[in-house]
Amino acid sequence: MNKIIVAIDFSECSINAFMHALSIAQKCMSDLTLVWVQKPVSEKDKFDKPLKDPVKEVEKQFQELISKYQPQLPNNKITYKIRTGKVYREITAEAREMHAMLVVAGTHGASGFEEFWIGSNANRIVSASPCPVITIRAGIDVKRPLNRIVLPIDSSVETRQKTNFTGYLAKMHNAEIYILCLYSSRVKEIQQNVDLYAKQVALHLEEEGVTFHMEHADADNISDKMIEFAQKIDANLISIMTEQETTTSNLWMGPYAQQTVNHSPVPVLSIHSKDLLASGIGF
Repeated sequence: MNKIIVAIDFSECSINAFMHALSIAQKCMSDLTLVWVQKPVSEKDKFDKPLKDPVKEVEKQFQELISKYQPQLPNNKITYKIRTGKVYREITAEAREMHAMLVVAGTHGASGFEEFWIGSNANRIVSASPCPVITIRAGIDVKRPLNRIVLPIDSSVETRQKTNFTGYLAKMHNAEIYILCLYSSRVKEIQQNVDLYAKQVALHLEEEGVTFHMEHADADNISDKMIEFAQKIDANLISIMTEQETTTSNLWMGPYAQQTVNHSPVPVLSIHSKDLLASGIGF
């Protein structure tokens, strides 16, 4: 059974993420588990001030949410889980324990429970998750269901590894994939590698019966170019690897991956690279 985890703090941002996850669950026939994480009580807090237990209020809000939206997922279940600890660790631990196929999270959140609950943890959730993660920035009105997905292809060997899962989502939603060949170098041999990888991806999608288009673009900044392209075609998902082409300013999640998650006005699907020896050509 497919399972989707939703990181939630009841802010408008996380409710929007939940609605997006619900739309995906309907198409993929998946169960949804909503996860709220309580910050551990420190010894200092115990003595400095009386504490209100937020769990009862959280349970009430979960029950209201499930009562309202369960009818929209008649063949699968919406459940909730309350965990205690660091947000990103508990979200990813829940995904690992449930063998989830996907985590969905907002990239900003401010609630009465813990200010900037999701916003300060989104990149860590993406980095630590055992499965793909869709992140959605605050204030983004997501078009549902998915209809156009941008699949950027760069010169990294890992770039093709996002094809399988992206193709699966496209197939379940009857969505079109736009393969975007990104040339971040003018070296002919590197550009030829991008073209080769794109052709391999196109062949795979064709075999899977997924509708696709192919575009090419020079890119000084990969993140900026794919966001610009996604907006141009009115896409509602960009699929990336968490490690993109690296530079001397490389960050722990990859400079372009982190920029995209932080700045994209379009939801971003982030997928970790796998052992190339175990994954063949990278699919």
